[in-house]
Amino acid sequence: MKSAIENLKLAGVNVSDVLIPKENIDLTKWAVVACDQYTSERSYWQRVTEFVKDSPSTLHLIFPEVYLDDEGGPERIKEINRSMEQYLKANIFHEFKESLVLIERTTVNGASRWGLLVTLDLEEYDYHKSSKTPIRATEGTILSRIPPRQEIRREAKLELPHILVLIDDIKKSVIEPLIPLKAKLPKIYDFTLMENGGQLRGYLVQEEPLLEQIATALQAIKRSLDPSNPLMFAMGDGNHSLATAKACWQELKANLREDELEHHPARWAMVELENIYDSGLIFEPIHRVLFNCERTLFLKELKEHCTSYALETAESIAEMDRIISDQSGLQRFGYVDRDGLKIIALSDAEGSIPAGTLQNVIDALLERDSTVQVDYIHGEEVTYNLGLKEGNIGLFLPSIDKHTLFATIVKDGALPRKTFSMGEAQEKRFYMEARKIKID
Repeated sequence: MKSAIENLKLAGVNVSDVLIPKENIDLTKWAVVACDQYTSERSYWQRVTEFVKDSPSTLHLIFPEVYLDDEGGPERIKEINRSMEQYLKANIFHEFKESLVLIERTTVNGASRWGLLVTLDLEEYDYHKSSKTPIRATEGTILSRIPPRQEIRREAKLELPHILVLIDDIKKSVIEPLIPLKAKLPKIYDFTLMENGGQLRGYLVQEEPLLEQIATALQAIKRSLDPSNPLMFAMGDGNHSLATAKACWQELKANLREDELEHHPARWAMVELENIYDSGLIFEPIHRVLFNCERTLFLKELKEHCTSYALETAESIAEMDRIISDQSGLQRFGYVDRDGLKIIALSDAEGSIPAGTLQNVIDALLERDSTVQVDYIHGEEVTYNLGLKEGNIGLFLPSIDKHTLFATIVKDGALPRKTFSMGEAQEKRFYMEARKIKID
């Protein structure tokens, strides 16, 4: 008879030895938001740096992407690796063997979201648009973003996940049955996240019957899938981090013996699973801000990607949201520059959704004019404020229906990159747990 862990592996999931900071560590200073957030707001990361200072923190173990293009990158990576070694030598972690973690996140708005910390088999993941693997990207992957992240991960002794992966569990059979049991599960952390991130609680899941229960539910989902196109796990956040883990694994496994391939820790990537039917899981559009781009230049390029367009003034962001939510007949998106807020409607747009059309426009602008730059923004207020500045343009995208995501990916492949976000920036996953990915 197979063990629960073996049955989990049959569904592409594994348990791992989870590292959690000991009781003397200030967890509010320890946990920081995903490195790919606030990439146009250095003030956010400066506040975090001032708050954390020299305290043990994941800030010292990650490379915030706001700094990726700064000088001194190689030295920063060396310092990250030194910090990892220092924390391990200082024995600051509890190590929970062969464990999953039930995660409860309560935002400052009072909404609760549940997740399950697992590791996924990178052999079953492919980020290419035409992929038919059980684990795959939901949006386009920018290949140029992988090598710099490989430099960060290649020598790292620890993996700290900010990856959120979705399951399509309409019966709520995997995560939700654990929730009523939380009072009986060992609570391994409970603290307030910095910068209005809300409250985070973690419960240890180790018992064989519970692991078997999860394995049975996952295998039932797996059996319900089309064998020729079995989308089991869809990327929610952190696809480039998972793609980087895959690239590092491909690089590493080329030098491993056959008997080492199955059990090497780098074959697996730690992620948080979330059910797309969780009521606390909100899909937000990811907006764009263009820098050093005038309206005439933008509209000239836009005309190349539709037969015609029309502009109208919007009195407020709320009015804009209401109007662009209607995509019947025409594609609509919001626009803001120094002259205020507008709505643009496209006839016969090139892309199937506004995100696709706008991405084609942006890619063409970036290729033709090296002074034009783009950033992808979580949150309407930040997009609006940046867009109002001289020489900038803010572009607002409509939301997508999260319940159609799996069916859309199975039918059409990955969506255009940066189409949606799971919540606002402060609701992204914070780095908390860690695991060892190097064999000494």
